[in-house]
Amino acid sequence: MIETLGICVDDELVDLWRAWFAPAEQLFYVRELPEEMRSHFVEIDHTSLPLEIRDTFMAYSPGWALLSESQFSQLPAAVRRALATPRQRGYRSVWWPNRFAAAGDRPLLRYIEDGVRPSQHALVEDPIWERALALLPEAQSLAGTFARRSGPNCFGTVMAAAGVDGAADEWMTQEPFESWLAANATAVATTRHDVDPGVVYVWRQHDGLAVHACVTIGGGWVLNKPSQAWCSPRFIWPTRTAIHHARQPGARLHRYALQA
Repeated sequence: MIETLGICVDDELVDLWRAWFAPAEQLFYVRELPEEMRSHFVEIDHTSLPLEIRDTFMAYSPGWALLSESQFSQLPAAVRRALATPRQRGYRSVWWPNRFAAAGDRPLLRYIEDGVRPSQHALVEDPIWERALALLPEAQSLAGTFARRSGPNCFGTVMAAAGVDGAADEWMTQEPFESWLAANATAVATTRHDVDPGVVYVWRQHDGLAVHACVTIGGGWVLNKPSQAWCSPRFIWPTRTAIHHARQPGARLHRYALQA
């Protein structure tokens, strides 16, 4: 058992993390290398890889090559140096399995914790959870937990907190989320209810597309899963922290109050 971001994580899940963080074959972004360097590589179809590996290396577009440590070590020194830059590494250091095993879990935990505030679920008092039960029966059980794979996202977390079976483990797309929201919540135009449980925050692009969602549990706290990545837990954060973290260019915050 280890603790990260204020959350205790069981050994079985940590073993999965280790394999996703330092796999035997690793991704390197080669699309922007000089032409003479690109000749050493064959780009792969990144979508054929497990989502956990794609999330580890932030491989969300074409241009990646997959290399073992042996293949990497046989490259010319100049090419190896070029591959070790942040952009080519998915903005992380090179951690081959043997090197990672010798270093222990600190590099993994730094990767998970980088730039992220811990979950504060332990600070939420019992009366707040009790008041939230009517609208968010599963919020407390989700708070301060990690999904056991990549995929489960913000929309599914909000729906799961409200009691939708199976939603916590799904990559929930906008369409079912919007249908659920329309059937169970009413738009509100002010911040007056932000201290109450069951206010769903939805960030929308100019065309109305929802790009993120989280939900208040009351008392100035929000349940929020920032991304679908395996390293992104279901946080409890102060409302202001959650709103600040979710800001992105071109997206506007909308509020919806869940109905009992």
